[in-house]
Amino acid sequence: MKPKHLLMGVTVFALFGLGLSGCAAEVSADPAKKHAFVCADYSQGRVFQVSAEGTVEWECPAESCNDLWMLPNGNLLFTTGHGVKELSRAKQVVFDYQSKSEIYACQRLADGNTFIGECSSGRLLEVEPSGKVAKEIRLLPEGKDGGHLYMRNARRLENGHYLVTHYGEQVVREYDSGGKVTTTIPAGGGPHSAARLPNGHTLISCGDISGGPRIFEVDEKGIQIWELKEGDIPDVGLKFLAGFQRLPNGNTVIANWLGHGQFGKAPHLLEVTRDKQVVWTFNDHQKFKTIASVQFLDAKGDPTRGELWR
Repeated sequence: MKPKHLLMGVTVFALFGLGLSGCAAEVSADPAKKHAFVCADYSQGRVFQVSAEGTVEWECPAESCNDLWMLPNGNLLFTTGHGVKELSRAKQVVFDYQSKSEIYACQRLADGNTFIGECSSGRLLEVEPSGKVAKEIRLLPEGKDGGHLYMRNARRLENGHYLVTHYGEQVVREYDSGGKVTTTIPAGGGPHSAARLPNGHTLISCGDISGGPRIFEVDEKGIQIWELKEGDIPDVGLKFLAGFQRLPNGNTVIANWLGHGQFGKAPHLLEVTRDKQVVWTFNDHQKFKTIASVQFLDAKGDPTRGELWR
């Protein structure tokens, strides 16, 4: 028999939320719905692989981890507070980059290089497997410290541009390959993560600054076309929306980060439909504290080629 806390780890709620029309709508849930995933627990400083039954299958230390990826070869790439590491399943270090700057964003690129967003230094880097910096873009003048709130997650886009969440400024900016701002998207609540979807839309999650927590989608013109915010699903408390993944079926899985005094007060992860129905949650508060990033393993695709939207 599984321990009680694991049996409760994957939890599905029967609850009420708000549909796209704004009217209250009953939320149905499939108790058989299960997902295997990898995740980063920021407060514990660990990364985990979790089975569809909610059992931890693999874990390792990862100080202040905010972003992670399961790569096509099965290795894990993740941030470590002031660095980025890639570990094999045998926990052998394959890639290791260290910096004086805080780091919250990483991404393996199709050419084998690793994109890294340095928060306090304000640098966007593409680093070769050897550790040599192949490309550097400075968003801040050399020597200026942007501080802890300057940047959270960032992504290199297929067109060579960069999508950067400026948490403290409460905006998301797209920069071209030379570092020039091409688009600015206001993101009240403090943007944590942003992703460019295949249809050209941008999905953005926000934290707990005034105006958050929420996750919203804008079209190519910056017009908001969808939003999930605090109060839309009152029986599942939204605390600080961090990493996410848009699934092929249109659902969105969200990391509901429980820092800032929110330990144990809400599910760590939730999957919501387009009409704001909660169809799956992960709620193990004994093993996990503050999940900041998640990748579903049953959503197939090569993340180095932009086939996972997170």
